[in-house]
Amino acid sequence: MNEKHREFWMGRAAQVRRRVNTAWWLEAMAAPMVIASLAGAAAILWTRREHPVVDPWWLGGGVAAALLLLAGGCWLLARRKFEATEDSLVRLEVAMSLRNALSTARAGIGPWPEPAAALRTGLRWSWPRLLVPVLGSLALLALGLWIPLSALPTKAQAPEEPQSWQQIAADLDRLAKEEVVDEEYLEETEKKLEELRAQEEEQWFSHSSLEATDSLRETHQAEKRRMENELGKAARAMAGLEQNANGANQAARERMMEEFEQAAEGLRNGAMKPNQKLLEQMQGLDLKQLGNLPPEQLEQLRENLKKHQEAMQGGQGEGDDWADELLGDGEGEGEGQCNGDCDGNGDGECEEHGEGSGKGGVNRGPGHAPGVLGKADDPLKTGKAEGLEAKDLSQATPGDLLELQDGEHSVDQNASRISEGGETSATGRGGDRVWRDSLDPDEQRAMKRFFD
Repeated sequence: MNEKHREFWMGRAAQVRRRVNTAWWLEAMAAPMVIASLAGAAAILWTRREHPVVDPWWLGGGVAAALLLLAGGCWLLARRKFEATEDSLVRLEVAMSLRNALSTARAGIGPWPEPAAALRTGLRWSWPRLLVPVLGSLALLALGLWIPLSALPTKAQAPEEPQSWQQIAADLDRLAKEEVVDEEYLEETEKKLEELRAQEEEQWFSHSSLEATDSLRETHQAEKRRMENELGKAARAMAGLEQNANGANQAARERMMEEFEQAAEGLRNGAMKPNQKLLEQMQGLDLKQLGNLPPEQLEQLRENLKKHQEAMQGGQGEGDDWADELLGDGEGEGEGQCNGDCDGNGDGECEEHGEGSGKGGVNRGPGHAPGVLGKADDPLKTGKAEGLEAKDLSQATPGDLLELQDGEHSVDQNASRISEGGETSATGRGGDRVWRDSLDPDEQRAMKRFFD
């Protein structure tokens, strides 16, 4: 019987010990749990906003793991306040007024008391103090996990640079690859383009930036057109000199030689220059002895000129206007046979065979064939106004033309007179007619008082 009594009281003491130690553990965990829940909710909201693809269950698992770590740390912190079984026996003795009976019995001095029907521990749970921190922390974490939250908008991508920059850069790369332009010009233009790109992205499409872009693009295209014109002029002059190499028209030969020299000078002095090889070929060409030069040398020069001219015609921006492609820029596909000087000045004879447009130039006209876009209509043809027969006048709207009639204005040819009191007065004259006869008496007196 004594052993059964011991088991009863030791079991009750263990229950009290666990209850007291649990209270100390929850007391130690209350404040850290609230602080950790605030930080955890903020971390969850940040994660959901910055990384919306993360599954909520992963977040919940992370929260649970963090709570377990916090609980373990608080348990280790509260262990120094835990009570042993002997302390719980003393607590029972005090609460039930056993007068140290349990302590003496455990020491083997006296017998164990009879089991009590009603066990009093002297302890009572303070539920508000216990539940408020726990429930508050769980509520904060639940809000962080399930509160509706819009994902952080993705960072705006860098705006695409103006299309003109891409066109200029592509054109410069093409010219550099074909090796038809002096590198100094390419480097200078590329430097200007990089200065535009070095601006802040918000300023790429500003008024000043777009103006600078347009200026750079127009300057580049103007240099290409100038160089193309000079190359074409040199090629035409050289072709004319070859055809008239042994001709008697000395004036035409001198004019073509001068034209070739002017083209070469323009190529040397322009901002955009051809490659050094072409300049050396043109400079070393003896125009007076053109007929005696090796055919290979002339053919190489012609191919070089053609290569440069085709390079100037390519790229972006040269044919932006579709009408330029339809009308042509002075070079056509007609066939012709020329004898002598065919520059249009009457120094030679020229026979044309076939149809199509010829080659345009300073002395040759525009070069494009007429009627490319069809038969042109009379620009002064205004058409004829015709009335529409309204079948249902209930559907007519204000301004609809219903009928046209021929009529004449009725004009009164008699002089204008003003009648007063049934009598006809004389017609006013000059200023008298303007301010006196057209006003009533009160107005006349007022005008006379201020202006007479």
